[in-house]
Amino acid sequence: MSTILATLGSGLPVLALQFAATLALLGVGAVIYMALTPFNERALIAAGNVAAGIVLAGTLVALAIPLAATLATSSITLDILLWGVVALVIQLATFRLAAMFIPNLRGMIEQGNVAAACVLTGIQLAVALLNAGAMAG
Repeated sequence: MSTILATLGSGLPVLALQFAATLALLGVGAVIYMALTPFNERALIAAGNVAAGIVLAGTLVALAIPLAATLATSSITLDILLWGVVALVIQLATFRLAAMFIPNLRGMIEQGNVAAACVLTGIQLAVALLNAGAMAG
């Protein structure tokens, strides 16, 4: 029993630090994403725009997937932070590229076009899974 407590005592602070660092990266990624988008997610969601809700929820999951891979595969906090930033850059670039190839994305999301939201979210999630696979090696 004392071995278990000793392991918890030494491992729990590391877990808490790495989890907090990853949550901070997720928060930073979400803030940057909302600054990059041509639409105001908060206002659209507050107005009941389902498409905006789908896109934001999908983006959060797409940002979290590769961050989770870095958290799962590295035991060094600095590695998690560095690869986490790389993961976020890839995911944010994915949004920018997808937005370039979806004509009138802003208008469609603002009008509540759920089909456009699903396509954008699908692209982001597909790249997130590939990104996570690459991060995990």
